[in-house]
Amino acid sequence: MPREPRYTTKHRFPRIERDEEKVRNVPAWPVIGIFLILLFYFITMAAAFLMPVTLAVLLFFVFVPFRRLMDGIGISSGISAAIVTVGMVMLVGGLGYFVSGPISDIAEDSPRIAERLEERFQTLRENIRPLEEAAERIDEVTNNDEAQEQEQVESEPATSSLDDPGVIGGPATTTTEVSAETVAPPDDIDPQEVTVTVDTQETTTLQAIMETGPSVIGQIVFTLFLLFFLLASGDLLYLKVVQSFDTLGEKRAAYTALREIESALGSYLGAITLINAGLAICIGVTMWIWGMPQPLLWGVAAFILNFIPYLGAVTGVAACFLVGLVSFDDIGTPLLAAASYMALTAIEGQLVTPYFVSRRLQLNTVVVFITVALWAWLWSVLGMVVAVPMLVVLKVLADHIPGLEKLGNFLAGDPPPTLDDDEEEDDDKSATDADNVTAPTATA
Repeated sequence: MPREPRYTTKHRFPRIERDEEKVRNVPAWPVIGIFLILLFYFITMAAAFLMPVTLAVLLFFVFVPFRRLMDGIGISSGISAAIVTVGMVMLVGGLGYFVSGPISDIAEDSPRIAERLEERFQTLRENIRPLEEAAERIDEVTNNDEAQEQEQVESEPATSSLDDPGVIGGPATTTTEVSAETVAPPDDIDPQEVTVTVDTQETTTLQAIMETGPSVIGQIVFTLFLLFFLLASGDLLYLKVVQSFDTLGEKRAAYTALREIESALGSYLGAITLINAGLAICIGVTMWIWGMPQPLLWGVAAFILNFIPYLGAVTGVAACFLVGLVSFDDIGTPLLAAASYMALTAIEGQLVTPYFVSRRLQLNTVVVFITVALWAWLWSVLGMVVAVPMLVVLKVLADHIPGLEKLGNFLAGDPPPTLDDDEEEDDDKSATDADNVTAPTATA
């Protein structure tokens, strides 16, 4: 005989019969919106950790073909990783050594540069002073007209009944006298002396560099160590990603996507790096021809800024114009130098890059601009640098993940297909034939 439970419920809620087919669909957009808000907050708060990790993973995909090539000739993955890491350290160190001299000269001449800029802007302000005087005269005429209209309104007699002393309930005059003795402080309270200290010390550029230097160096070291371990592990990362899927088809698709990311990033960053190097040489020589100070620094700056789409070129042109204002007495030479910078970057962006970069790596221009602005807001300068490589990775993943084909098509920069006249006539003819076929059927 089965044993009865010791505790039994005496009162139960009535059971409600529900139709399983009529299930209420809860909209997913609020959940997606909350997730995106939390994701952006996490990306912003964890920037000090996520920035070096992201940069190391992107560099890993770039240098994987080199590591695989070294494996083919019998060199182990650890040695290949050491070669890549040491090479990057030497590259960054050598670049910093060549740039340190011009930067130190600019830092020493910063007071003179600031005074020179102020003088130049004062000259420009004096040149446009006639326009300001004309605007002030227009404002004076307008203000005089408004003042005359206001005086006419105030001079009109008041017709309100409240101002008539003969009307009951007219305005009453009340005078309240307050003695100074009533508001005097009590004698038992001693006056206290309050000292206010105003700190007018401003943070100099050197102090800002000293404050942010340790964190930047720490992130660079962390990036290099993580890159070393990723390369030294060989194909372990690929293997773990492939093993996380169940079926053989999914494993094959995951491995194909990883190799596609590797090829796309390698092709994109390799081509962009070579193009930027050529652009840096051209801009450096052009600045030397115009007599701009520190042409080597201009070349290095152009090489780095051109990794940032659109905004990098604008920053370079503005900096060229400002430095030209400080360096030259006339206004024509700074304008010509800035125009030369803009012309070279325009040729690179409109002709050279589309020719050498494969068509499958071309992205939607609007999406690229919005992505660069978004990551600049999240991660500042490094965000602008890694924005396009991360967009390339997202496009490759969207092309290989079922259900994200429309996203991949939206991110692509291919021009829309154009319909020829013959195709449009064929479409119209097929639509007419379909209407003729359906018409007798509806009559029957």
